[in-house]
Amino acid sequence: MDALFVPLAGVVGASVDQVKLISCLLVAYPLGSIFVRIPSSKPHLKHLFNIAVSLFYFLPMLGMYTGFLQLLGDILVTYFVAKSSGKAKWMPWFVFIFILGHLMFNHVIRVIYGLSYETIEVTGPQMVLTMKLTTFAWNVWDGRRDEKDLDKWQLEKSVKEFPSLLEFLGYALYFPGVLVGPSLEFSDYMNLVYERTFTAPGKHEGGRRLPTGRKRVGYRKMFTGLAFLGVFVVFGGKNNFGVMVTDWFAEQSWGKRRALRALYGTCERTKYYAIWTLTEGASILTGYGFTGFTATGQSTWNGAANVIPLAIELPTNFKVLLDSWNMKANVWLRECVYKRVTPKGKKPGFFSSMLTFGTSAFWHGAQVGYYLTFLMGGFITPAARLARVHFRPFFLPPPSPSAKSLASLKPLYDILTILTSLLVLNYVAAPFMLLTWKDSITGWSNLKWYGHVIVVGALVFFYAGGAKWTRGVQKKMGLLEDKGKGAEKKGAPFGGPANGNGATPIAEKTFQLPPGIDRVIPPQ
Repeated sequence: MDALFVPLAGVVGASVDQVKLISCLLVAYPLGSIFVRIPSSKPHLKHLFNIAVSLFYFLPMLGMYTGFLQLLGDILVTYFVAKSSGKAKWMPWFVFIFILGHLMFNHVIRVIYGLSYETIEVTGPQMVLTMKLTTFAWNVWDGRRDEKDLDKWQLEKSVKEFPSLLEFLGYALYFPGVLVGPSLEFSDYMNLVYERTFTAPGKHEGGRRLPTGRKRVGYRKMFTGLAFLGVFVVFGGKNNFGVMVTDWFAEQSWGKRRALRALYGTCERTKYYAIWTLTEGASILTGYGFTGFTATGQSTWNGAANVIPLAIELPTNFKVLLDSWNMKANVWLRECVYKRVTPKGKKPGFFSSMLTFGTSAFWHGAQVGYYLTFLMGGFITPAARLARVHFRPFFLPPPSPSAKSLASLKPLYDILTILTSLLVLNYVAAPFMLLTWKDSITGWSNLKWYGHVIVVGALVFFYAGGAKWTRGVQKKMGLLEDKGKGAEKKGAPFGGPANGNGATPIAEKTFQLPPGIDRVIPPQ
């Protein structure tokens, strides 16, 4: 089909592979409208539809013949291993190591051949499939465990009745997300096929068990994704992290380099916003992602989201920023790595955190830039968490009439956290886009290593006495509740929110701190 796409690629100034990928994502929209018209009483037709569309994508459209055979091999290995050994504790770990190892092998091949990000090959779809297959293996094992040993997510997603091969192939090859996501759990896929997500009376669409508003939200996502794509096409070519390693960039003033780096970061991210928003809209058209109704009665479809652009460009803190990026991968890392490597009865600690970051790095690729980013990320998260725990209580409303607070300066605090989060994000993401050791070090050097200064400086401050000092000031201002010496920190990455004196900010009493390392930096 190259004869169709080569002229179009020349017109828009993109590679043929990129044009093919975007075409597949756009074709998914009318196909999604066909998918929902297949009766839920004939689920086998929906499975076959997913398989047929995915075959069309991989074979005539993208020409990934050997690549598809590799993906099919992963699917079949996972299916038969999980079916024959579902009760074995080693089963999900075997699937995890086998599937991730195969992905890593292909990542290495990509590096050896020097393929650019513009080249569409097997590793992109394989990254999505890795999340789905490894999650399925854990879901099967959870379905054979005692329910009292499962948490809420594990109980909801557990697979108690093993699927047929056709059902599993339909799930693995769910067409809106088969190329770049979003990933989804097997239970969600089956609810989608049988239209079990929406059961409330009224507000049905065309007699089907689908809430109204699906097309409104889905096509709005499509136009939003195309807008992001337009921004990237127009501005991304001359505004990217690659400029950071040029002599011209190094000759600019310090202030101008910081401003340019912020511009480069935004332009680089628009391509991810575009792709993920387009796939989100197509998924919504199939009926996936319904999350309820607003107060005015409009349906909401946030379940298929993989990114929240506004929360990334204007993050109130680093936690919100990371919560809003590659959201499906966040869930996968949290549920299939972070929680699984933590011994029963123990709290996740530094080992769980760094192993999760390491898994995320391997999942992304074999370039050294990925590992520089994730190694740095292993220190950013605790630094950001400590800063939030020790500084934020000063700017919250006073918990009692006698307490003192800087609540009037909360807007200034919010602005500072937004700026700091963006400063650190655009710094740590540079190696992820530059990829090589030489370019990554040159890029950081041209930025005068300011990200390392911020992060390492924060950790040194808190662990060299700053945490104790801020707690003391909070106590004097009446912002702490003394729980005694027994309530010491334990288990959280790089220590917990307290500093060993048992004091907990009153304003933070109802705030459940995140585990910390269940988030990731942008994928390539």
